[in-house]
Amino acid sequence: MRIVLVGPPGAGKGTQAAYLAKNLSIPHISTGDLFRANISQETELGLEAKSYMDAGQLVPDEITIGMAKDRMEQEDAANGFLLDGFPRNVSQAVALDEMLQAASMELDAVLDLEVPEDEVVKRIAGRRICRNDSSHVFHVTYSPPVKDGVCDQCGGELYQRDDDSEDTVRRRLEVYHQQTEPIIDYYKAQGLVTTISAMGPVAEVTQRAMEALPSR
Repeated sequence: MRIVLVGPPGAGKGTQAAYLAKNLSIPHISTGDLFRANISQETELGLEAKSYMDAGQLVPDEITIGMAKDRMEQEDAANGFLLDGFPRNVSQAVALDEMLQAASMELDAVLDLEVPEDEVVKRIAGRRICRNDSSHVFHVTYSPPVKDGVCDQCGGELYQRDDDSEDTVRRRLEVYHQQTEPIIDYYKAQGLVTTISAMGPVAEVTQRAMEALPSR
């Protein structure tokens, strides 16, 4: 099973990708993991990507595409994979199609996780992180601490990351609408897209996603 997972920031793609990949026994390939692995291993692509990132520039598509290609050619991806964060734009989607065609493969499904924009802002802007341990995460609405601004686990100060501010979230949504959302129409033309509500408990969203996949 070869799947692309699409959705705005805050839709829960990472969470759903992990569950789906486990259920389907295929690797979860995320753009963030690709970059971290290539940079830490100091691969040629990783060093190139780091040079752009250190200069505050966007990493060119061809570097991201090269990392994805290398990862999809690994042995554990022979029977399929779940892509999360790639392709990020139509150019990357076209490159992915060309890669798969060259290997006599094709995508089985594109799952579009749908969340209202106001809910995205609420989910992300409500997050609070512990300054002592970033793995201690709370939410002002969904999982508030017992005492406002104080971590339940260690008593550390809770704060909102700059990336989680409402203004930043809305800018990230604009980028998503401009760059990534067009790939949904690209894949709709191929009859691959199923739109799934990402509202509700995680397990229910996973169930909807599993039911939307073609039978194997």
